[in-house]
Amino acid sequence: MPIDEIQTVCFVGAGNMGCFNAAKAACSGYRVTLYDVSEDNLQQARSRCEGFAAYLASIGYCQNEDVAPALGRMVFSADLAVVTANADLVSESVFERLDIKREVHSKLDQLCPAKTILTTNSSYLLPSSIEDAVQRGDRFAAMHSYMGSPLVDIVGSRRTSADTLRVLQSYVQSINAVPLVLHKEHPGYVLNAILGPVLATGMRLVAEGLGTVEQVDRAWMHYRSAPMGPLGIIDIIGLNLIYDSWEKRGEEGSIPGLRPRVLALLNPYIERNELGISTGKGFYRYPEPAFQGPDFAGADESLEMLYQPLMLALVASAVLVAAAGVAEPEEIDRAWMVGTSLDKGPFAVLEEVGPDIFLDAFEVFAAAGGFNPDNAKIVSRYFADRG
Repeated sequence: MPIDEIQTVCFVGAGNMGCFNAAKAACSGYRVTLYDVSEDNLQQARSRCEGFAAYLASIGYCQNEDVAPALGRMVFSADLAVVTANADLVSESVFERLDIKREVHSKLDQLCPAKTILTTNSSYLLPSSIEDAVQRGDRFAAMHSYMGSPLVDIVGSRRTSADTLRVLQSYVQSINAVPLVLHKEHPGYVLNAILGPVLATGMRLVAEGLGTVEQVDRAWMHYRSAPMGPLGIIDIIGLNLIYDSWEKRGEEGSIPGLRPRVLALLNPYIERNELGISTGKGFYRYPEPAFQGPDFAGADESLEMLYQPLMLALVASAVLVAAAGVAEPEEIDRAWMVGTSLDKGPFAVLEEVGPDIFLDAFEVFAAAGGFNPDNAKIVSRYFADRG
C-alpha cells in the first residue's frame, strides 16, 4: 500500500528499467506518471508496462484483477511539467551520462513542487556528482534498483536529510522490495562492487586459457549452488555493455594489464553481434543455454582450481566495501544474498573457509596478479586491524 508521504511517483526515462519500476509502483497502488522526451518511446512504454504488469501478476506480486486498475493509474507524457505537477517522488533513469543527468535534475528541481523528493537510478554515477545541480539537496538521493531483484540501494549525498532517507526506505518496503541504506556513497554500491571483480576474474581465467567458459561457470555453480556462473551472468547483462564499461574505464582499481585481455576476449563476440541473451547467442546459445542442463554443474577435478580465484575475488571485494565504511559485513551479506538469491554472503563464505586460510591464499593470488596491488594492501590491513 502507498505510504502517507508518497501518493504519486514520476518516472523519468521510459527504458526497460523505468517501465519496470513504474509498473511495480502502479501495481503497489501508487499513481504513476512516466516521462520520456520521445513520443515513440512513450508508445513503446505503454506495451512494456503492460507486459511487466502481467509478469508481476504471474509471479504473485499482485493479482490478475489488479493489473487493469494499475495500468489505469498510469499517465504517459512527453511534457515534463505535466508529469511532475503533483509528484511526491521522482525516479530518474535516463542515459548514463553525467551531463545529461545533471541537466535533467536541474529541470526537475525547477519544475517539481517543493515537497518532491528527487532520486537518481544511476548504476555507477555517484550522487555527489549530481546533487549540486539542484537546490533541494536535502530531498535528493540515489535510489538504485536492479532488474529481476528486490534489492534497492539508497544513498544520500552530503545534503540529504535523514527524513528523506526514512521516506525512501518506507517507499521501497511498500513496493515489496528490500532497501539497503548505505553509510556513504561508493562506486558500484555494494552488489555491483562485489559482482564486478567476480565477473572480471571469470573473464581473466578464460582469457588466460586457465579454463573454458563452461569450466569456469561450472566451478562457480558447483561450489556456490548458483543457477549460473560469471560468463552466464555476462550474457544476461550483455557483452556489449560489459565491453563498453571496460573500454571506458581507467586503470585505477583494476588489475594491471587486465583491460586489454578482457577487450580481446569480448571483441570477437561483439564483431559477430553475439551479445548474449538479447541476440540469442553470446558465451552460450539461447533460449536453452548449456548451463541450464541438469548435469552441467557436476563435480570435476579441475573445478577447485578455478573456483578458488573466484571465491578470493568475491570475499576480497566485499572486504574492500566494508573497509571503506560503506556497509557492515552483515549488511553486505544480506545485499549479496538478496541481489543474487544465493544462500551465503561473502563474509559467511569467509567464515566457511577460515580467515587465516583465506588470507594465505589471497596473498598468493594477489602476488600472482589476480588483484589490484593497492586494493590488496587494504584487504591485508583489514585483517591485520582485526587481529
